[in-house]
Amino acid sequence: MSVLASDPLHWSDLGLRPGIDLGPFTLRFYALAYILGILLGYWHLQRMVREPGSPMTRERAEDLVLWAAVGIIVGGRVGYATFYEPELWRTGEVLQVWHGGMSFHGGLIGVLIAFGVVARRHRLPLLRVGDYVAVNVPFGMMLGRIANFVNGELWGKPSDVPWAMVFPGAGDQPRHPSQLYEAALEGALMIVVMLWLFWRTRARWRPGLLGGVFLAGIGAARFVVEFFREPDAQLAGFAERTGLHMGQWLTLPLIAVGVVLVVRAVRRPALEDASPAQP
Repeated sequence: MSVLASDPLHWSDLGLRPGIDLGPFTLRFYALAYILGILLGYWHLQRMVREPGSPMTRERAEDLVLWAAVGIIVGGRVGYATFYEPELWRTGEVLQVWHGGMSFHGGLIGVLIAFGVVARRHRLPLLRVGDYVAVNVPFGMMLGRIANFVNGELWGKPSDVPWAMVFPGAGDQPRHPSQLYEAALEGALMIVVMLWLFWRTRARWRPGLLGGVFLAGIGAARFVVEFFREPDAQLAGFAERTGLHMGQWLTLPLIAVGVVLVVRAVRRPALEDASPAQP
């Protein structure tokens, strides 16, 4: 049944463009969001490691950001092809990231592998390095979801809420701007929570606590937002058969692991002191 709001908002009236025209090529806002997210995370991580108890030096933090950037791009694309569009494996377009299509879960796996490699190579405490990484991930997530909205993609389900919007390519029905919901919950809210925990509490002295809060929080936020989001066209049948979107099924392990890490962290004594890692 068609759901129409009276005089709905239209995305096309906002005057948004998918990128900045630089002449020879267009700098896509989605790519710019990745770049800014990584740079912002790097800047903040450098501030974090100067505080007492850091598990790594500034040099190791630089290595971590470099490997994490590779993990985000490769993992995000491979995850998208694996979970959402397996056809890309058959056509050989799996690494053609300029065509669009990135998976949060794949990017997260890529980051976990990246900081696992760095931690193992330099004998850094894995859980504590993960805590420091987790604090910075929501920056990129918020910027990425805003870029999705600017691109007019990944829209929500039909709705009659006052802020429902008609998106290009989605018919005449006004829809939830679910990209902004994700930017608010997975991005802005998690930024506030993670920064408060790191800078205003002693959470960083409990290995696994920050990482656990991040995994549980981001998983719960994604699970909720998926109720308002239109499933990918190729996975609409899967959502109907299982009752949940693919994104929701993939968040359940994140929530479970996050809860386990939080419980483990609060049950164990906090670190009395942690000397900065040596380069």
